[in-house]
Amino acid sequence: MVIHHFEMRVDKLFAAGELRGTSHLAMGQEATAVGVGFALQQGDYVASNHRGHGHFMARGAEPRRIMAELFGKADGYSKGLGGTQHMADFSLGFLGMNGITGGMLPVAAGAAFSAKYRKSGQVALAFFGDGASNQGTFHETLNMASIWALPLILFCENNCYAMSSSTKDMVGVEDIVHRACGYDISAVMVDGNDVMAVYDAVIAGRELAANGKGPVLIEAKTYRVGGHSRGDMCVYRTREEEAEWALRDPVLLFKNKLISTGELTENDYEQMLSEVMETVNEAEQFARDGEFAQYYTANR
Repeated sequence: MVIHHFEMRVDKLFAAGELRGTSHLAMGQEATAVGVGFALQQGDYVASNHRGHGHFMARGAEPRRIMAELFGKADGYSKGLGGTQHMADFSLGFLGMNGITGGMLPVAAGAAFSAKYRKSGQVALAFFGDGASNQGTFHETLNMASIWALPLILFCENNCYAMSSSTKDMVGVEDIVHRACGYDISAVMVDGNDVMAVYDAVIAGRELAANGKGPVLIEAKTYRVGGHSRGDMCVYRTREEEAEWALRDPVLLFKNKLISTGELTENDYEQMLSEVMETVNEAEQFARDGEFAQYYTANR
């Protein structure tokens, strides 16, 4: 829930003109970040993309320091100079985000090669989208990872759209997992809105990769609730489609599942929600109270 409400707050702050630049938010894709974050081990590597706030938080990043970075404050993960697409924390194994589509795939492969060379038992995971599967870096990475049997998980968040282009119109195969056969690597497709399905798939993929049977391609079918970035009004898709996917909101699905099994009550949920909003409010206040980065102070 923290990821969802953090992103909602960021969206609100951008709309109000409180934050500069652009934003690529991940409402609707929370289950992929959380499922991956809990399945990987502490020393593993994660390489993110332009829509990476949730990926970062799921690896242990502090929401308040992410928010501080968005505000251009010195307490941010890049000291206020990197912004939304340029944050990293190597102590968490989080290798960073990147505004270049598919740009972190080779970085993750490099980390996986390092782990294999050192026989450390670590695994690297790269997040990327359906659009990135059309990039040369995707195919080059799969080829080299296959040749060297790297401990690498390639995790595709197929959210149905690459910017304003439907995946159906832009990808020459029905499912991106089919591309794995060309490189003779293992692949699996999962419901990306089911956090436990994601978790199980990454656990299994990690087992293969860590034991010299990698790389592994996982395609998680999900949906990008908002636009590609700030100002995108989603005129290329219908409101009916959005309403249909709203019924499969990952936070709602997991809440209902836990309630149905008796592991959660409505009162429990409301208490959790209160704590989440306190975290998000504290993150915003922390960012507002912080000192601007030196560059911003000199150029405001």
